[in-house]
Amino acid sequence: MNLDFEKMGGLIPAVVQDADTGQVLMLGYVNEAALRQTEHSGRVTFFSRSKNRLWTKGETSGHYLTLVSLHPDCDQDALLIRARPDGPTCHRGTTSCFEQAAQTALPTAPISFLAELERLVQRRQQRPEEEPDSYTAKLFRRGLPKIAQKVGEEAVETVIDAVAGNTEGLKGEAADLLYHLLVLLAASGLSLDDVVQVLRQRHTTIAAGERRDS
Repeated sequence: MNLDFEKMGGLIPAVVQDADTGQVLMLGYVNEAALRQTEHSGRVTFFSRSKNRLWTKGETSGHYLTLVSLHPDCDQDALLIRARPDGPTCHRGTTSCFEQAAQTALPTAPISFLAELERLVQRRQQRPEEEPDSYTAKLFRRGLPKIAQKVGEEAVETVIDAVAGNTEGLKGEAADLLYHLLVLLAASGLSLDDVVQVLRQRHTTIAAGERRDS
């Protein structure tokens, strides 16, 4: 990247976006040293204008931002940082600095919440000691066959409510099915992104076929 740090006296604004949900988390400023440290450590680092030094997000709270990718804008004087947060980003305890603790969280697309839920499921799998009595942690302890059985049960109940025209029941059963499917994917070493990649490939193949036929 060839960023124009001189344009704003050595600093450029950096917008941090959740790499999974797409939610905007915060705005900070980086200089060349902060950018190098971010790339080297894998943890998002800014230049703090109040502290007048480099500042790694989470160095006090433990709520780090793990770097996924960096994207300069068209003028090379602003940066989009895609990262995965380890806990709330805002010092007020909210997911994003653009929402207030006393208010409802900013609305996001449904797929964004699925990504957030998947992250929680994966955390329960990787760090079961944090919430050993949670339903998700207990599911992982039961093992893959039991998890798969639960997905089958939820799928059947979803179909029953759909055929019966029970839309309220269908919403609940579909929610249970999606949740247990996320657990099954995690237990199988897969993710929602793996499934979406298959859907994208199929969509591309079908779309290409339709273009040839038209």
